[in-house]
Amino acid sequence: QVQLVESGGGLVQAGDSLRLSCAVSGRTFSRYAMGWFRQAPGKEREFVAAISGSGGRTYNTDSVKDRFTISRDNAKNTVYLQMNSLKPEDTAVYYCAAGLLAGPILHPTYWGQGTQVTVSS
Repeated sequence: QVQLVESGGGLVQAGDSLRLSCAVSGRTFSRYAMGWFRQAPGKEREFVAAISGSGGRTYNTDSVKDRFTISRDNAKNTVYLQMNSLKPEDTAVYYCAAGLLAGPILHPTYWGQGTQVTVSS
């Protein structure tokens, strides 16, 4: 069983930065592609970023390109989302996911519980 635990969310002002972390249990971390999704109130969950098992390939949704960076440390079983130049529209619950990467699309198998990010204007 794989368990994912996110941390690092919080309340920030527009233009600030945050780094989310997702710690993953189990010995097979490097076998999984990892990703971040988010869900704003009243909206569907949407893809934010993904990274291959080796970390050699990354993908971002257009709305966060040049602002958000996904990375992973396979020695620490942890994936990160560095979020810079945050905007109020980035406010959402952010979910970490582990799964399979088909091109730029992550197909999650496991989900974390989510961490709230709130950006005030």
